[in-house]
Amino acid sequence: MKYQFKSMITGLGFSVPDKVLTNADLEKIVDTSDQWIVERTGMRERRIGEQGVLTSDLCSDAARKAMDEAKIDPGDLDVIIVGTVTGDVQFPSTACYIQDNLNAVNAAAFDISAACSGFLYGLTIADNFIASGKYKNILVIGGEMLSRITDYEDRRTCVLFGDGAGAAILQPSDGTRGIVKTFMKSDGHLADLLYMPGGGSKHPASNETVEKRLHYIKMAGQEVFKAAVKSMGDAASQMLKDTKTTTKELDLLIPHQANIRIIDATARRIRLPKEKVFINVDRYGNTSAASIPIAMAEARDMGRLKHDDLCLLVSFGGGFTFSAVLFKY
Repeated sequence: MKYQFKSMITGLGFSVPDKVLTNADLEKIVDTSDQWIVERTGMRERRIGEQGVLTSDLCSDAARKAMDEAKIDPGDLDVIIVGTVTGDVQFPSTACYIQDNLNAVNAAAFDISAACSGFLYGLTIADNFIASGKYKNILVIGGEMLSRITDYEDRRTCVLFGDGAGAAILQPSDGTRGIVKTFMKSDGHLADLLYMPGGGSKHPASNETVEKRLHYIKMAGQEVFKAAVKSMGDAASQMLKDTKTTTKELDLLIPHQANIRIIDATARRIRLPKEKVFINVDRYGNTSAASIPIAMAEARDMGRLKHDDLCLLVSFGGGFTFSAVLFKY
């Protein structure tokens, strides 16, 4: 056998709000246009949570769907890992609220902050937990309510972000399929290209931070674009090289859904035809850590991700963080 597997994905689920925010809606809010947004991002609409909807609500819904497919009960969960930068509160972890929602009384629960790479970082942690032999049933979630930290007066960023959650159940591999290899990397030198300055120890919440709109996402667009194209291309190429996998052997690429131009550049870098790339950025926008698990679950539902398919996941996010996961579904 070419690959050795430690863990496998046995359940997927996703949850998005009902409310749709279209480019036409944004034209009424800021100085932008449908053509401008589509040409630069590929986005046509995104989902926005109504007032009162929490990150933990979307995550719990996605988790239940994943557990249903994996046919496991909440009490069977050993660990809950949540990638998010928009948790319900500063602390405790959103994972603990999800644990309570699910009544997963036997699980350890914690959040990780890796921005858009949060879900893949979570998969990497879970894969190694299972390889250790200590745990058997792990729930990994990527969930965001980015609309809560999006500045709808900033036309450069408000067109980009949406809300949603995706979840996966990892269990020990049956030997025929599973995660082949994972990759993580960071570059803190680029941290201030994409961040939210307010609310931490550097700029604690105050009247001044609110007036200066520091509690919203700030992004240096061109610099982020350049770094994202390079980092995602590098991560994808390195993964294929390390696993001695050819483009022909790869059935599907599911990249972080940040921008259609970044996605296209990543596919070109590894010489992968467009029909092998899954894209839903046009309907959901950038949902950060939720982006890849939503795409995985939707690709499965659409028949694009089938059993025994070899799939490559690749992401970049604020920090900067980069990650890739190769798995056989």
